[in-house]
Parts: sequence; C-alpha cells; structure tokens
Amino acid sequence: MRKLSLLCLGLSVGYCAFAQEPVKRDTLEQIEEIKVVGKVKRKIQTDLKMAVTVDEFLASSQQISFIKRGAYAWEPMLNNLSSERATLTIDGMHIFGACTDKMDPITSYVESNNLATVDIQSGQSGSLHGATIAGSIDLQRKNTAFTPQAMWAGAYQTGYEFNNKQFFNLGNVSYASDAFVADASVSYRKAENYRDGNGNEVRHSQYGKFNSSLGLAFKTGELSSLRVDAIFDQANDVGYPALPMDLWLSRALITSVAYKKLFEEGLVKVWDTKAYYNAIEHYMDDTTRPENLVHMDMPGWSTTYGLVSKVNLQHENYSGEVQLNAYNNLSIAEMTMYPQDRSKKTMFAYSWPWVTTRFVGLSMNNSLELSEQATFNFGGSLGWNYNHAKYPEFNWIFHPGAAQEKNRMLPGLHASYALQIGSFDLSVGTGYGQRAPSVSEGYGYYIYNSFDRYDYIGNPDLKNEISYEANASAGYKIEQFGISAKVNYFYIKNYIIGRILSLGSPMNYQSVGVKGYASLNHAKIANLSVQANYDIFTHLHWKGGLTYARATDDNGGNLPFIRPLSYQSSLHYMVGDLSVQASVLGDLVQENFSPEYGEDRTPAYSVWNLSADYKLQFGKYRAIVQVGAENLFDAYYSTYADWGNIPRMGRNVFTSLKVIF
Repeated sequence: MRKLSLLCLGLSVGYCAFAQEPVKRDTLEQIEEIKVVGKVKRKIQTDLKMAVTVDEFLASSQQISFIKRGAYAWEPMLNNLSSERATLTIDGMHIFGACTDKMDPITSYVESNNLATVDIQSGQSGSLHGATIAGSIDLQRKNTAFTPQAMWAGAYQTGYEFNNKQFFNLGNVSYASDAFVADASVSYRKAENYRDGNGNEVRHSQYGKFNSSLGLAFKTGELSSLRVDAIFDQANDVGYPALPMDLWLSRALITSVAYKKLFEEGLVKVWDTKAYYNAIEHYMDDTTRPENLVHMDMPGWSTTYGLVSKVNLQHENYSGEVQLNAYNNLSIAEMTMYPQDRSKKTMFAYSWPWVTTRFVGLSMNNSLELSEQATFNFGGSLGWNYNHAKYPEFNWIFHPGAAQEKNRMLPGLHASYALQIGSFDLSVGTGYGQRAPSVSEGYGYYIYNSFDRYDYIGNPDLKNEISYEANASAGYKIEQFGISAKVNYFYIKNYIIGRILSLGSPMNYQSVGVKGYASLNHAKIANLSVQANYDIFTHLHWKGGLTYARATDDNGGNLPFIRPLSYQSSLHYMVGDLSVQASVLGDLVQENFSPEYGEDRTPAYSVWNLSADYKLQFGKYRAIVQVGAENLFDAYYSTYADWGNIPRMGRNVFTSLKVIF
C-alpha cells in the first residue's frame, strides 16, 4: 500500500450518450459529440483568463464554492454542501482522496489541458454516478473523434504570474485517423508564496505540480471502439498557510480501459462499459514548521478499482440512460506524533483504520417529451454501501461494541417538469435521496480540525443522511437579452456534523477539545441564483449574476461555510482580433456566521479584474497573447470560506501565450 501501484485492470467503455438521430455506420466519431437531454456541460475556459486551473474554472460556476486552506487543492462545495455530500468523478470513475484534511480532492489530480467539459448536476439529478445529496461533478477528459483522414492537432501554452512568481507550461497533442486515436497532455506549474493586498508575504502558500495523461483508442468494428486512458499527477512542496502542516508529496495514478458499442436499430442506442483502477498516496508533515512544539506526520493511501456500465435508450419521444456503478476502495491514514528529536516517537495511531468501502448501485434517468413545449424528466437510483474497518478498536474507545462492518441501502428518486412557451422557460422538480457517512465521519480517529481547533472522532453507527429536495427555475430570452433564476431547497434529516464530546481529551497540543460526528435532527439549506446577459452593442456584451444561500440547523442556528449574498458583473469588448474583459466580483458581509463551528463575521469586499488578448495567425498556426491583472486595486480581503481567515492574493499581473496547431 505504501508504494503507488502501477497496475492497470480491466475492460471498460468510455463516456458517451445517445444520438438524437438514428446512428449511421460512418459516424462513429459522433460518439464524443452526442448530447444528452437535461445535462449541463461547461467548457474549460473563462472570459478573463486562458490558463485557468481546474479550481479557478469551477469557481466561475454559481453552483460551486470552495473552502480554501491555501493556494492549491481547494475543497469544492456544490450547493453550499460539503464535498462528502456530492459525487465527484472523472469520466464517471470514483476516486477518493488520501488526506484526512481533505487537501486532495479529485479536482487536484487533473489539469485544464486534459479536460474537455465538466458535467454539473444539482441534487438528485446527479445520482447517476452514485448516492448523493448535493449533486454530482463529473470531470470529462478530452477524447478526440475518429476522422476519415489522418490529422494532427495540439496546443502549447506558457505564462507567468507575478504575484506568486508562478511559471507554467501546458501542452497537449492529438492524432486521429479512421481507426486509431491518440491524446496526450503534459503540464507543469511552479509557484512561490503569494502576497496579500497589504503586500505581506503569505508564508507556506507555495506549490509545484506535474500532470500528464495519455489516451489511445482503436476501432474494433464499424460501430465499436476500445480506449485505454491513464493520468499521472504529482505535487511536491505544497504549503497550506491555514494548516499547521504542509504536503511534501502527493501522487496519483488513474487508469481505465473502455469499450463502446453503438446500435443502428432498437431501443438501445449505445452501450459503454469501463473498468478502472486508481491509487493515491499523500504525505502531510510539519517539517517546515519549526515553531511546532510537537511534530506530526500524516501519510495516507487510497486505492480504488471499479466498473461503470451504461446503456443509452431512445424511442420516439422517450430517451433514457441506465448506469451500473460498482467500486471497492481501501483508505488508510496514519498519524505519528513525536518531539523535535525524531528518534523519540511518542504516539502512533490510524486516523483511518484500514477502512474498506464497497458500493454497487443502479441508476436511471429518463426524459419524456410530452409536447413541443413540455418535457417530463424522472429517474431513480438504488445503491448498496458496505464498510469494514480492519482495526475497530479505535472506534471502540468512544463507541464500545460498534460493529466492525456496516451494510446500508441508499435509495433515491427525482422528477421534474419543464415547459417552454415562446421566450419563457420554466421548470419545477423534486427529489429524495440518502447517503452513507464518509470514511472520516464513520471511522475517523483524532482528525485535527484547525478551523475550530477540535480533534474529530468518527461514529460507525451514524444513520444515513436523508434529503428531501425541491427546485425550480425560470428564464426569459430574446435576441439581445436574457435572464434566468434558479432556486433549490434541501431538508436533510440526520444531518452529520461535529458535536463536542464529554469524554476524551485532545491528542494534538493545539486542540481545545474533542468533537464526535453526530446526527442533527435536521438541517435546512436554500440556494438562489440569478444570471443575466445583455448585448449592449455589436461588440460590447455584459453579463452578471447574484447568488445567495441560507442554512440552519434544527435549533435555528447557522451552519458553517454558507455563502452570503455574492455578485459578479463583467463587460466583454470584442473587435477584430482584439478582446478586452473587465469584471468585478465580491461578497456582502457574512452576517449569518456560526461561532459554534469556529466562524466569525467576515466583511464585505469587491475585487476588480481586467484582461486583454489578441489573436494572431501564422499560416496553419494560431496564437493568442493575453495580459491581465486580478485584484486590480490590490484589495486586502478574506472570505467566509477562507480557512482561518487567511488573506487572499493581492494584485496579480499575469501573462500568457497560447499556440494552437
């Protein structure tokens, strides 16, 4: 377990969906372009910045916010719900981080140049990839289509960011023919400590990251193909200014083999199956923190293998997809505390005591066109979740007699009705779902939380969280103007959160006490977002948005990390090959904070950004040159989601050059 395995297993089928027209024998390459009704996919780009990280790109979504403990590996929250409540996948593959402090979400193991789109689904509409409460985020890799004639394509991007002296190189290349496709990418980022709006250096905010990927696809028939994919990612010397320790190494190998088959006739249009294997190792320590009186090493390992098999259905006004998910994960995390003399160990424990998680689930999404204006979407899922702890004695200290293994059934249902009348579109929906406690919530042992300064203890006997969901949206769009609003509401029974324990003493000398994961009677969370756009002139476009969330526990108290009223507005000017973007974004005062969970009142802030890019043509080659500045006026600020109120980056001038061939 302590060495990253290089094993590739299995047979699988990549991601694809049903076509809206009958499939023809000469259009196998259309697999990658098929559109699925009801899904929202976002290209990996923003108006302001070309060389965005995956975190920066996802942060541009109104549905996603982040908990930040530094400049690297932000923890995504969908619908203001923590990452445990969402399903995060890469091409449908389940991958679990190896860090008890959540410092390696799966978004940290990919790069923007090896992704094609991101599929974001809210609430139970995201249950296709497994049991969820918040929804799902599926990161979908680039997958070049077969072409009648052989062709090469690619891009190279380099740039420099002045605030943290970040230098990056991103490259990708693809080759396609009528029977063979190859996709490859490589990237490297290196950044030093950044400076805040007051010009002060934020220590321990540096990072370095290397990422590479390779995909090979072969036609096995006129309507079938086989594809092999692999991603290797490594991060070194990553600092976390909000934590008492840093990362000296994180490494991941993500592999899959996929088989795809299209059908010309019948209800089944596409069948795809994928087998995958991934292994992650993550080493946190505090060797760079000589001020710590007692030192700690926290290595972790996570190994997962699984299967995803899906069929896409279509007949007249009906379309649907049925997906089988199965995986096995082993999570191990150690904790060793010692004085400054490393030869004198004082304590060892498993913070994840060799926990095995097995899941098998069957999900279905359906869409029925009732008329040209009305569509009814419905679906459901049923999953079996199994946990086993190799060393249950760690749980027995606080929960005597707790079972060593646990079986849970996780059902889910959802339905929505959409109506389009002229320039107006409306929808209303509902959902019901359950999720099992995460490894930390069920089996964690003395996991230190530097935000509220408590050690956390898991409880394997926690009940399933049960979510009742309602959602609605409305929109109006004409040629020059569009506006839309979305709202959702979650009533979550057995909401899992940390509560102070009366027994036990803290293990970390920085802790003020011990909390155990417990179930509240319920929690309520509501999210609202509004978006609008207006074409002021032919070359000048405006868009803006507002988001707001409110969340309370069963006593009416505030839940932590809930976004206050936030806003963003931007102008985009385009003429010829020149493009200029200006934007402002910010939050209002966080009034509804939670002192019980370590939060305090964060003030309002506004951040202004500006960038310009110019396109050049050199024969068959295209180039884009970009220069810009984030936090143009060097504002000093910290948000509700910045762990320990660490300040954000001050003014950051960036440059970038991208060559496309």
